[in-house]
Amino acid sequence: MDTEQRVKLGSKAAAAFLGIGSEVKDRALGAIARRIDESRAEIESANAADMAAAERSALPSPLLKRLSFGGAKIDEALRGIEALIKLPDPCGRFLEARLLDEGLVLRRVSCPIGLIATIFESRPDALVQMASLAAKSGNAIVLKGGSEARETNRVLSAIIARAGEAAGLPSDWLVALETREEIGNLLRLDAYVDLVIPRGSKEFVARIQATSRIPVLGHSDGVCHVYIHKDADPNMASAIAIDSKTQYPAACNAAEVLLIHKDYAEKGLPPLLSALAEAGVRLDICPRCETLLLQETERADEANQPRAQAARTLPAYSIKRDEDWAVEYLDTRMAVKIVDSLEDAIDHINQYGSGHTDAIVSASGQAAAGFMAGVDSSSVYHNASTRFADGYRYGLGAEVGISTGKLHARGPMGLQGLLSYKWLLEGSGQIVADYASGKRSFSHKDLPLDGEGR
Repeated sequence: MDTEQRVKLGSKAAAAFLGIGSEVKDRALGAIARRIDESRAEIESANAADMAAAERSALPSPLLKRLSFGGAKIDEALRGIEALIKLPDPCGRFLEARLLDEGLVLRRVSCPIGLIATIFESRPDALVQMASLAAKSGNAIVLKGGSEARETNRVLSAIIARAGEAAGLPSDWLVALETREEIGNLLRLDAYVDLVIPRGSKEFVARIQATSRIPVLGHSDGVCHVYIHKDADPNMASAIAIDSKTQYPAACNAAEVLLIHKDYAEKGLPPLLSALAEAGVRLDICPRCETLLLQETERADEANQPRAQAARTLPAYSIKRDEDWAVEYLDTRMAVKIVDSLEDAIDHINQYGSGHTDAIVSASGQAAAGFMAGVDSSSVYHNASTRFADGYRYGLGAEVGISTGKLHARGPMGLQGLLSYKWLLEGSGQIVADYASGKRSFSHKDLPLDGEGR
């Protein structure tokens, strides 16, 4: 069966999904979780084969980390499914209601988008998340993972599809593609596919956007920042910077750039950078940072201490001499820059950031409010690690991706990002001619959703 035939069946499944109730969807998610748990050995064996092939082909370390799927990652995927089951059905919710005239009620109701295609690199856990979110939100889904995860994705998609169908989901609700040629065919099928969600590098997403005939909802690089304001608590600044960078360096919400206010840097820069270096972070620092670090050896002279002893206390670093700060390392490496003011930090982030996640560490509510209002990113934090930018941590159950655009969905895309809406109008024989002639008039009275607008 060719790509078009398979995708057409997925489109039919999307239509059939409209008649599937909450009980069936939650039962299917429970069945999917059980089958994944029961199939750990099969899944881990397939993943081991993918990992071995990836290591032979010298896949970069960040991608290897994303490719790994077993043990704790399977546990986390199962927790995501369990969280989804506990959430209310997002479909069929009345979002607003209005009495247009006596006996004429308009309601806006949430509904699935239809058939969603997701194209992603490396991460098998993303396949579980996206398939589960599709099932809960009532969407059929086309999945195309990277070739480096072919064996793992093949096993996972078969397990999930069969478990969902056995529990009552429509046949062909999950369509799994495997080849690059199928992607090209898929992107021409705008008659059947309603939305494409690519997950991968900036170049990968741009390539999909440039070639697709279907609406594309993707995200740019994860160029995330932590800004240390002049009044930041040193212990908090260190803890947040380290967690943002090292908790999982290959994630798109890991911080890549550390911005430090000049007043904080005067005394706090050496211990902060030393703490990062001790946590295993390689530092690419601006020339102003180096100047401050070298001053430590000068202070040693003044205190009659050996320069060599003072130098040993300083972190190892490289000098970042170019002015391109739009860096995404996806590794234990971080760029560091001193800025003159809060406004300079905001300007820097808006110029070089990717609109993903950025954080300020500050004791000042006023400074934090200015930062959170001025930074134009999908997630902006005060005194918290950038690693919180995640659908599961946001209580969304899981995520299909993180959107750095501003239309339809922004930030971690959970169930709400996979929904559209439609208008329902209930009348009692009204015709427009009566309103056009002035015989009748509109009242346009908003109705409470817990009353007549339910």
